[in-house]
Amino acid sequence: MTSDSPSSELSQWQCLLKNLGAWEGSFTRLSPAGMEISSVPTVVTLEGLNQNQTIRQTLEFGESTTGDPPTTKVLEYSSLNRSTLFFETGAFSQGSLQFSPFGEFGAEFGLIAGDSRSNPFGNRRMRLVELFHGAGGESRLSSLTLIRETRRGSTATERPPLTAEQLVGTWRGRAVTLYPDWRSPETYTTRLSVNLDGTQLQQHLTAPGISLSTTGTLTPTAIHFTQGSTPLQLLLLPDGASANTPLVIPKGRPFFLEAGWLISPTLRQRMIRRYDAQGGWESLTLVEEEKV
Repeated sequence: MTSDSPSSELSQWQCLLKNLGAWEGSFTRLSPAGMEISSVPTVVTLEGLNQNQTIRQTLEFGESTTGDPPTTKVLEYSSLNRSTLFFETGAFSQGSLQFSPFGEFGAEFGLIAGDSRSNPFGNRRMRLVELFHGAGGESRLSSLTLIRETRRGSTATERPPLTAEQLVGTWRGRAVTLYPDWRSPETYTTRLSVNLDGTQLQQHLTAPGISLSTTGTLTPTAIHFTQGSTPLQLLLLPDGASANTPLVIPKGRPFFLEAGWLISPTLRQRMIRRYDAQGGWESLTLVEEEKV
């Protein structure tokens, strides 16, 4: 992918530039059940060189909770690869182009709470990496990395851990879908109704050509959806984040990976990376939802 990719009114490179600055935060590694394994303080700095034609990315890692020493990594690049797509907010996803049940498979999702000019929630990013590992012909969720960041100089604060009760209500959304082949993006409206009855959570999603109802069982850290051909787990994570994935990638069936972020009590973002029945990356969708 080059900077003149026609996937939006802004070029992909211009969308990337929304991420310029120094982002202070942490990388927290989680188990497939959402339990913390390790955490390390970080500063990720993206600066433009040569009139923003080149990006220098500096990653500074402090001492981790498992005793790993501080390190620094520097990367420079002037183009984007085919596995990455950006939205006009600066939100993005990068990951595997093709699923295989052998070796590692997964994706990173990056969500941004507004921009520096008109953002009532502060300058924050939430990034989530969802990784699967193949063994014995099956690819199982193996780990997640939750990355919570604040732009240097901002007074924005971290959100509390997500709860199922915060999701209850009716959410009106605007969705934008991008495609790896750079065809014109699609924009449409969505409506998501969420109800909670004891430990049973019911969802009903409507969008153009879609009417889908699901029921999940609530545990202290997750919602498990066992109906249908592909059981799903929605992990309730710190900073209002969530990870919605299959525990095992289905064979010969389409599937998706999703990251969510409750930015305020009435504003949520979700990003969905869809794969077709042959395991090929099909599309990337960003949904911005408001509680009504």
